[in-house]
Amino acid sequence: MPVSASGTAQQPVRVLVVDDHPVVRDGVGLLVRHDPGIVIVGSARTGAEAVARVASLRPDVVLLDLRLPDMLAPEVIERLRREVSEVQVLIFTAYGDHAAVQTALARGAGGCLLKDAATPDLAAAIRQVAAGGRVIDPRLTTPDSPELRRRLREVGITRREYDVLRQVAMGRTNPEIAEELSLARNTVKTYLQVAMQKLGARNRVEAIAKAGEAGLL
Repeated sequence: MPVSASGTAQQPVRVLVVDDHPVVRDGVGLLVRHDPGIVIVGSARTGAEAVARVASLRPDVVLLDLRLPDMLAPEVIERLRREVSEVQVLIFTAYGDHAAVQTALARGAGGCLLKDAATPDLAAAIRQVAAGGRVIDPRLTTPDSPELRRRLREVGITRREYDVLRQVAMGRTNPEIAEELSLARNTVKTYLQVAMQKLGARNRVEAIAKAGEAGLL
């Protein structure tokens, strides 16, 4: 993985680590503690905490978990950019086939790395993203990966129903989903209702939870 010139000993890359697991937050600090070109300036457990801290800490890179207790990475990215437009984001996840990875990249994340990446790869990725580059772990799957298609078949969810569910998981309303996917509002409502029936969910919250349990979100 190429290493950019960004993050020298004189001007280290400032990193905010966002993950709800303390082991991960502490582990990242341990992994890069001997690298003079990277400094961990803080951490956050939720998306809301990340947004609050990015404004005060002004990190160069936010190392962001894909799934936080209060929101998914794509929504966090949007809010972070509203606070500090120039901040770079590197997704750090254990779920290489998670659907939200591609959405996060589309929303402006500079890359995505799996959590079992070696220390040199993590450091290099942080530098690359800080310099405005793009880093994608070669083990990541695509939105049309066989694994995702298999999971959709298992629960009987169509691709369009899945697209709507993914938007719901990002906190979007039906009108917003209709605009994003270029669908009529009634069509969005129908797709969502059918998906909820297939998942055995009574409401949107249950639909998101059950879709997550099925490995779709």
